[in-house]
Amino acid sequence: MNELILELEEITPKEFFGAQNANIKLLKEYFPKLKIVARGNKIKAYGEESLLEEFDRRMSMLMEHFGKYNKLDENVIERVLTSQSSDDYTTSNKSGEAIIHGVNGKIIKAQTVNQRKLVESVNKNDMVFAIGPAGTGKTYTGVALAVRALKNKEVKRIILTRPAVEAGENLGFLPGDLKEKLDPYMQPLYDALRDMIPAEKLASFIENGTIQIAPLAFMRGRTLDNAFVILDEGQNTTHAQMKMFLTRMGKSAKFLLTGDPGQVDLPRRSISGLKEALLVLKNVEGIGMIYLDDKDVIRHKLVKKVIEAYKSIENRD
Repeated sequence: MNELILELEEITPKEFFGAQNANIKLLKEYFPKLKIVARGNKIKAYGEESLLEEFDRRMSMLMEHFGKYNKLDENVIERVLTSQSSDDYTTSNKSGEAIIHGVNGKIIKAQTVNQRKLVESVNKNDMVFAIGPAGTGKTYTGVALAVRALKNKEVKRIILTRPAVEAGENLGFLPGDLKEKLDPYMQPLYDALRDMIPAEKLASFIENGTIQIAPLAFMRGRTLDNAFVILDEGQNTTHAQMKMFLTRMGKSAKFLLTGDPGQVDLPRRSISGLKEALLVLKNVEGIGMIYLDDKDVIRHKLVKKVIEAYKSIENRD
C-alpha cells in the first residue's frame, strides 16, 4: 500500500484539523478509499497512488487557503475539494473584511467565497444580480452593503422592495393599515436591518424616508436616484414588472437584484422576469451576475441537505 506523509508547517494543527478533528472527518468522506490519519503536525494517507496524488493536490490547496485566510470550515473545505482551480474560491482579502459593525458591535462580513464575490461585484458595478437558493446570504449581504453605503454617505437612502406575489399585489383584503398589510411580505428585510441598525435609529430612518420598504407595485412611475435599491425575490416578477423596475434607475444609484430561479411562485405559464433578465442582460457591460450555490448556505446544516434532496427530484423530472 502506498503512503503519503504531509507535514503542517507554520500552521497550527488544532485549527487546521478543526474541533474534534471535524475537518479530517470531512476529508475522509471525500476520500473514502484512502486511510487518513492525523497525528501531531502530520497527516498520513494510505491507498492507491492516483488517489494519493489527488489528495496531495487538494491538501496543498487547503493549506494555501488556510495560510491566506487563517480559516478553515465545512464550506471552505467543500469548495476547495470540488473546485477545478483556486480561481473558483479565491477572492481579494479586502472582500473578506467586515462590511459593517451592526447592533452591539456585531461584525457583519461575507462568510463564503461567493458572498465575497458578491461584495466585489457590487463595489465594481452599479447593477448586480445575486442568484442562488435560500440561505445563501444574498439578501443579508446585500442589505449590509446598502447600510454601509448609507453610513458612508455614498447614497442618501435605501429602498428595499419585493413583489407581493402571494397577494397578487392586491393587498386590500388584508386587515390593518398599509404598513401592517405590507409587513408580512417585507419581514426578511426588516430582520436583516434590525441586525445592523439600532431599533430607535431604524424607526427614525423609516419614518423620515431614509429607508423605504415597499412592494414592487409602489415603484411604478418613480425615478430612484442617490439610492441603494434592492429587489428581493426577483424570480417572482413578471416581464413587465422587471422591465419597469430596471428602468427606474436614476443617477448615483446602486441596484441589487436577488432571487432563486428554482423557487418561482408566479401563476402557471407566466415567465419569470428574473430568468428573462438574466438572459437578456448577460452580455451588458457594467452589470454583474453572481451565482451562489448550496455550498454558500450558512443556515442549519440540514438546509443544505434539504436543497440537495429536492435537487435530485427536480433533476429527475
